Amino acid sequence: QVQLEESGGGLVQAGGSLRLSCAASGSDFTIARMGWYRQAPGRQRELVAAIYRGGSTNYADSVKGRFTISIDSAKNTVYLQMNSLKPEDTAVYYCNCVPLTARRDYWGQGTQVTVSS
Repeated sequence: QVQLEESGGGLVQAGGSLRLSCAASGSDFTIARMGWYRQAPGRQRELVAAIYRGGSTNYADSVKGRFTISIDSAKNTVYLQMNSLKPEDTAVYYCNCVPLTARRDYWGQGTQVTVSS
């Protein structure tokens, strides 16, 4: 059982920055992969960035060069540093966690990011 607690969303002007955090907690698990997804109204949830045990990362083309995902392994916390934000980044951002022993993955409750122009 894994619980994910997200924070850091909010309202920011275009060109600004936000940092999202997601802390994973639970009993006896090791993270294999954590990622950030987002969903805008009328659109499917899409992968924004993912980070894997060992440090490899994957980014959506739309955020490459602007967003950076990182993990503090000791704290089981994943971060998404979002720079040069654009109005089209506006969405609910969801944290996702896949444990090494996964029979399922886990999702955070979502945090709203709104970028104004």
